[in-house]
Amino acid sequence: MFTNDQLKAREEALRILRYIEAEELTDEDRSQITKDSIENFANHVNPGWLEYRKSVSTDSACIEWSDTEENFRDLYGNEFIDFLGGFGIYTCGHRNPYILKYVKKQLDRYALHSQELIDPLRGYLSKLMSMVTPGDLQYCFFTNGGAEAMEMALKLARLATGGKWYISTVGAFHGKSMGAISMGGKGAYREDYAPLIQHVQHVRYGDAEAMDVAIQNLRAVGESVAAVVIEPIQGEGGVIIPPDGYLKAVREVCDKHGVAMVVDEIQTGMGRTGTMWRCDYEGVTPDIMAYGKAFGGGIMPITGIIARPNMWNQKLIENPWILGSPTFGGNPLACSAAIAAISYTLENDIPRQAREKGQFLMKHLKALQEKYPGVLVDARGAGLLIALEFPSSEVGYHVTKELFARNVMTAGTLVNAKTVRIEPAAVMSYETLETGMKRLDEALAVTAEKFGL
Repeated sequence: MFTNDQLKAREEALRILRYIEAEELTDEDRSQITKDSIENFANHVNPGWLEYRKSVSTDSACIEWSDTEENFRDLYGNEFIDFLGGFGIYTCGHRNPYILKYVKKQLDRYALHSQELIDPLRGYLSKLMSMVTPGDLQYCFFTNGGAEAMEMALKLARLATGGKWYISTVGAFHGKSMGAISMGGKGAYREDYAPLIQHVQHVRYGDAEAMDVAIQNLRAVGESVAAVVIEPIQGEGGVIIPPDGYLKAVREVCDKHGVAMVVDEIQTGMGRTGTMWRCDYEGVTPDIMAYGKAFGGGIMPITGIIARPNMWNQKLIENPWILGSPTFGGNPLACSAAIAAISYTLENDIPRQAREKGQFLMKHLKALQEKYPGVLVDARGAGLLIALEFPSSEVGYHVTKELFARNVMTAGTLVNAKTVRIEPAAVMSYETLETGMKRLDEALAVTAEKFGL
C-alpha cells in the first residue's frame, strides 16, 4: 500500500511529465513552471542557490528550458549566447546533432549495463583513449563526475607507488569530494570540512622547484610521496597559465623522485585550450591523467582517468574492484556519447577551432581592455579557456549582470566574480562570437559609468 503522499507524488509526476512531453507550452504552463521552480529550489534544493544566481537574474527567475548548438533558451523562447559553456562541458556545442544521433541509437538498443557481463563500448572507448592521449597512457577507468575521477587518481597513485603524501598547489581546484577538496588550494572550499586528508602539502603554482624541495623535505623526515597533483592551467583558480616549461619541469621532478605525476585535464582537455590535451602543449606524458566535462560531448556525464602501464599493478589485475566500482561509470549511453565526441573532435579539428577562435576573441578583448582600462584589468587565456579580470568582485558581478541583460551568459571563478570565465563552444560561429563581444563592450561601458572607472 502507498501512503497518501506517495499517491500524490504519482499525480505530481504525471503533471511534470506532461510538461516534458509537450511540443508547446501554454502561457499558463510557463507561469506555473516558473512558480514551481522557485518554490522547489527554496524548499527542496537549497534557497541559497536562488540568491547565488542573482548575478544573472532579472526580476523573475530565468528558467532554462531548451537549447541549440550555440545557445540556450528560457521558458519564453528568449535565446542566450552561451559564453559560459557549462564551465567547459559544451566544447562541441549543445546537443551536437552528430553526437546525439549515436546516443539515441544506443538508447534504442540498451541504456545501462548488467554490471556482470562485458560491455563492449567501455572497451572500445578505452582503446580510443589510449590512441588520442599522450605517450604510453593505456589503462582507463570511467566515472561520472570530475571529483570522482580525481578520487580514483589519488587512490591509484598510492596503490602504484606505495607512497602516502601528495603535493598539490595553492589555488588548485580538483573537485569537492573529501579527497579532491583536500588537494584543493582555496580556503573557502576547505575550511568547513577540516580536518581533511592530512598527507597533503601545497606549494606555489608554476614553481617546479618548490615541488622538488617539498618532496626532498618530506623524505628527509622519513615520509613517502605518492604523487604530484596539478592542473596544466588553473581553471577555477582564475585561468592561471603557468610559465612555459612548467609541466616539463614537474615531469623531471617526478621522475627524479619516483613519484606519480597526476594531471587534471578535466577542464582543459578535449581541445578546449587549443591542443587535444594541454599536456600536448609541452609534449609531456603524465602517469595518470583525469578527464571529463567535454568528454561526454555535451550530452552525457562521463569522466575518468587513464594511466601508464606501470601504474596498473598486480593488485589491480588480481582485484579489478579495488580501485572502485561506480554503478554507472562507463555505462553504454555515456560511452556512446564519448566515442562520438572523440570522432567529432578529430573530424572537425576542434583543437584548431578553439585555438583560432580564442585568438579572435583575445584580439577583441585586448582592444576592450585598452578602451576600458579601469574596468577590464586583464584578459588572458589559452584557446577558449579565457578569463576577464576586474578590479573587484562587485565590478565583475555588475558586468555579468549587464551581459545577462543583453542575453549573454558568463560566470565567475572561486565563488566570486573578480575573474569571469569565457568558455564558448568551439563550434560557435564567428558571427555569434562577435555579437558577444559587442554586447560585452556595452556592458563594460555601463559598468564604467556606474562605478566611475
